[in-house]
Amino acid sequence: MNTNIGSLEQLLFPILGDLYSWGKSMIQKLAKPDVYEVLYYESTLEILDPKGREGKFSKIEKVKFLQNNVIAIQDQIWGVEKNIVEYKCSPGIPVDFYQSGHKTFVIISLREVKSKNDMEEFHIQWNLKGKVIGYYGFWETYIDRFTKQMSQKVIFPENRPPIRLWMMEGMQKKTIEMDKNKMVQLPDKRWQVVWDKKTPRLFETYTLKWKW
Repeated sequence: MNTNIGSLEQLLFPILGDLYSWGKSMIQKLAKPDVYEVLYYESTLEILDPKGREGKFSKIEKVKFLQNNVIAIQDQIWGVEKNIVEYKCSPGIPVDFYQSGHKTFVIISLREVKSKNDMEEFHIQWNLKGKVIGYYGFWETYIDRFTKQMSQKVIFPENRPPIRLWMMEGMQKKTIEMDKNKMVQLPDKRWQVVWDKKTPRLFETYTLKWKW
C-alpha cells in the first residue's frame, strides 16, 4: 500500500506542477502577451583558469517576436555588475545595467523596430572576474518564457576536469546524476560538458553542478 501511494504521488506531482505553470503562463499571456518566445537557447560557461578566478560566458538565443513595435529587450545575468566585464551583444546595443538581488539586468536597444512573427538570433557574451569557483561549482538557467529547446555547456581547463556532475531541477526537487559520456575532451585538450533539454519546464531553474 505505501509503495502504491508513493508511486501515485511521484506521478501526480510533476503533472500538477506542469499544469500550474501552464495555467499561470496562459493567464499572464491573456492579460499581457509576452514580447517573444524562445526557439533555441544555448549557453556556454568557459572556466579559463584552474582556480576558477576568471571565466567567459556566451549564449545564443533564437527568438520569435509575439508583439509589434518592439524596440528593446531585457537580458538577465547571474551575478553582480562589478564582476561582469566587456558585455557584448549582437544585434543590439546594451544601454542600461541595474542590479536586483543576485542578478544584473541589461536593457538592450535593438536599433530597429521588430514586428509580430519576426525572428532574430542574438549572440551575447561577457567575461567574469573577481569570484573564485571553489571545490564545488554550478551554473543556472531559469526558464522565464516558453522555450522549445535549450542547451547548457561548461568548459573546464585541461588540467582540472570535473570528477562528478549532476543536474538539479529546482521546482521538481529532482537531481539527475550525469554519465561520464556527457564529458568530452575538445581538440585544445579542455573538457566540455553538455546538457540538452527539449521543451524545458516553464518557471523551472536548471542547475548544472560539479565537483572538481
